[in-house]
Amino acid sequence: MTSRTGFFVLSGVLALVALICVGEGVQLVATGKPLGIGLGLCAFVIPVIGIWFLRQTVRFGRDSERLARELEAEGGLPVDELERTEGGRIDRASADAVFTRRKAEAEAAPGDWRVFFRLAVAYADAGDVPRARRTMQHAIKLHRATGTGSTPDGAGSTVGRPARSNA
Repeated sequence: MTSRTGFFVLSGVLALVALICVGEGVQLVATGKPLGIGLGLCAFVIPVIGIWFLRQTVRFGRDSERLARELEAEGGLPVDELERTEGGRIDRASADAVFTRRKAEAEAAPGDWRVFFRLAVAYADAGDVPRARRTMQHAIKLHRATGTGSTPDGAGSTVGRPARSNA
């Protein structure tokens, strides 16, 4: 199952759970008892939080995909230069070397979203997904702040690793 398919399956499950929570919340509030009303109101909050997280995930995927398309149009996507084991896994030493180079580039140009995009890819290759996500969010923030990127949004979103060139 691809990450996109998994995302849509989990989104459907979230929508179903949200509907069930709202239905149960209505029934609890309808009891008229203080405890039932309190639990019913809590049952309304749970779907709101879940939908907010879903929205943030979709927005992140859409924005990172837009940055990848813009970098691809500029010819600036990071080239996949990582060495791999016989099983196809990324060699740790190779990922660390690329990461060190990408980090130095980001330190040299702290206002350029492109270097932070490439650093996010290096974090993901090194296996540090939380930092990859935070770094990609920083790249998105820089991109918005600079006002660059007039490329139109495409349909759909990507959930998972940022894009990279195989050239």
